[in-house]
Amino acid sequence: MGFFRRDRPLHEQMAEEGGVEFGPEPGETERTPSRLAGLMHGLADGFLTAPPDEFGNPSPLGEVGVHGVPRARRWDVVASARAELPADEVHFAALPDGTLIVEEDVPDGSLTPLAEAIEATLNPPYRAEAVKREDDVWAVAASRIQVREFSDTEGDDLELVEDGNVVIGRRLDGDQFEIKVTPL
Repeated sequence: MGFFRRDRPLHEQMAEEGGVEFGPEPGETERTPSRLAGLMHGLADGFLTAPPDEFGNPSPLGEVGVHGVPRARRWDVVASARAELPADEVHFAALPDGTLIVEEDVPDGSLTPLAEAIEATLNPPYRAEAVKREDDVWAVAASRIQVREFSDTEGDDLELVEDGNVVIGRRLDGDQFEIKVTPL
């Protein structure tokens, strides 16, 4: 026997010396795991779980929720700011030049404090949502987006194949589209 080799693992030797029963007795057969145990083992190892894809859609094999599987990050920036707005929530996008495209009807310039809170950390372009917390305090969160110009495009949605990639877009303003690009 080599210097660092043992006949049996150390934990088995110590259990025997301490009088602790460890595992099946010699000659006994071990229980075979049930199908449920096998499935749970697969879940724990990530076999049936996967994080959402790049569009935020859940994996068809299962939801994230098993301990140890990280969730995809939804927001790149979260901040708070004081603003006077007539609604309880507002959605907007910032174009690369800093122009704000607002989905709701709000007074001109009223989103400036929210945009400044985001732009302290994240440069345009981005898509943001803001929720009123109390009186004039708002929580605002934003994610980076890709913006590209497509001239002579009808409709508000865009799907095309370009250089081996699928380009899916939604019109923001004029010829400006928010796009997501994925390889074929």
